[in-house]
Amino acid sequence: MTDFGRLRAVMVDNQLRTSGVTDWGVLAQMGAVPRERFVPAERQALAYIDDIHWLGGGRERFMMAPATLAKLLQLAEINDTESVLDVGAGTGYATAVIAGLAASVVGLEADAALAQAANTNLTGLGLANASVIAGDVSAVGTRMFDLVFVEGTLDVVADALLGVVKDGGRLVALVRDGGVSVASVFVKTGSTVTARGEFNATLPALDTTPRTVEFVF
Repeated sequence: MTDFGRLRAVMVDNQLRTSGVTDWGVLAQMGAVPRERFVPAERQALAYIDDIHWLGGGRERFMMAPATLAKLLQLAEINDTESVLDVGAGTGYATAVIAGLAASVVGLEADAALAQAANTNLTGLGLANASVIAGDVSAVGTRMFDLVFVEGTLDVVADALLGVVKDGGRLVALVRDGGVSVASVFVKTGSTVTARGEFNATLPALDTTPRTVEFVF
């Protein structure tokens, strides 16, 4: 029988810490959330490898590799008073991790079957401050968030995504810059958005078709 608790500890020590992740909250949450519950059944024994997991469905949805997720969460600097929108939630793993860092989190998943699976997973873990809705960003209605966290690489950031960021809030995503993808933070102040790039990383594309928005650097 697989000892998933030991595998979580190994993931934290050998993948996250060695990738420069020092945020105790991120390390603690990723050491506590059972990643094996969020992957396809046939891949449970491989749940803690440092690679993405393809989740099926018709949209090529995936779950992030642990180290990439942890580094992006550290970059996001989530605090326990904040509301978060997790875009590209898949089966809800990152949503579950964020639930332990933020006041509340809404996952957004384009594939309806995966969104349903995500809610089953979150309910099974007793996470009352987390839920996943199916659809694109219009499905959140008039809700606004302190942080929009994007699970997938973007060519550009859509106006619609920035439109649900509160004044003073931020969006964290990988954005293509030529031949590389850069982990970037976009901070919204009134009608101005400023951006900074922090490190290179690799993820598949998020399943979306954004419109170009201009930024002030």
